[in-house]
Amino acid sequence: MQNANSTEFEDELSYPLEFPVIDLMPELEDIDDPVGTMRLGAYPCKLTEGTKAFSAYGEQVIYERHRHRYEVNNAFRDRLIGAGLVISGISPDSRMVEMIELKDHPWFVASQGHLEFKSRPTRPHPLFSELIRAAVVFHGERPSE
Repeated sequence: MQNANSTEFEDELSYPLEFPVIDLMPELEDIDDPVGTMRLGAYPCKLTEGTKAFSAYGEQVIYERHRHRYEVNNAFRDRLIGAGLVISGISPDSRMVEMIELKDHPWFVASQGHLEFKSRPTRPHPLFSELIRAAVVFHGERPSE
């Protein structure tokens, strides 16, 4: 979308010339000073079967830690899906987009969660492991199991 933007970067968007595809969480819209209003801690995420995220985790409901106050603006959800974005994870109430993917990309998975909080050198996060696996496969080498 031409002029797509995020209110995280541009406080005053001149709609309809600029579209806040990423916006403040609705419950924060009327708060003048958003300090101390982040979505913090572990939150559940329902994964969509058949997605890269579902394959990486191997289960339908996962929990990831968050630290943000911005999210996908649901007014654009259908338009984004129509343009090829895969919403692979949502909040249990279906209100918030938690993970996205690009269907025809070797490995493009994005998460609202901070995966680094749950990753360890000898026990990497599942999405990190699958990113490395996809890179190795993409370059024609066979990953070890």
